[in-house]
Amino acid sequence: MNKPVKKKQSRAESLYLTVKNMAIVFEFKPGERINEIALARRLGASRTPLREALNRLAAEGFLVTKQDRGFFCRELKPREMFELYQSRTILEVAAVRLACELATEQEVVDLADTLDHNTPAEGSLNINELEKLDEYFHEQIVRLSRNMELSRTLENINARIRYFRWVDMDSKRIKTQKDHRDIIKALIMRDADLAATLMEEHISRRLDQITAAIKESYSRIYLAS
Repeated sequence: MNKPVKKKQSRAESLYLTVKNMAIVFEFKPGERINEIALARRLGASRTPLREALNRLAAEGFLVTKQDRGFFCRELKPREMFELYQSRTILEVAAVRLACELATEQEVVDLADTLDHNTPAEGSLNINELEKLDEYFHEQIVRLSRNMELSRTLENINARIRYFRWVDMDSKRIKTQKDHRDIIKALIMRDADLAATLMEEHISRRLDQITAAIKESYSRIYLAS
């Protein structure tokens, strides 16, 4: 039996993903103008595919463009982050309701088992690892909704708030795990109202909470440099 042939990642796609990760982790500082010549030299890329990657990232919200001035790293703005969390809340509340209706028993059991097997002992994982587990859990819930558009939209939102979540999660290690278990229980019971309420409470952030976490995010970004 022939093995499936894996598609080779194009140079343009590889370049896009590299610059996207740089933007996600704020390797470019907030508000910093991106020097295309220096970046192309650093990545061993020509200007045309790099410009394509930068335009794509600007369209997706990871960078911003200013007329006749080029590309800039996005700022961490409280209102913008609040709107992203608000959008994520609306999306995931709708998704968990659909999951209560459409997910199979086995899919819910498998997700519960995955949660059990990946529950870390207190302090055993760093923030990056905890964030990956949290993101995986939420994206799996949305996949159970059987709606690929919701999944694609959530992936974009998650990437745009990833750095913020690393900081925000630092003080919520234990609560995050408990919230996930409660949501799973509601899924098992097929209680869409309870699942939706729990999801909303788990995700929602007030503007003042976001503002405080953004100040901490800025501190970490510039401390790292």
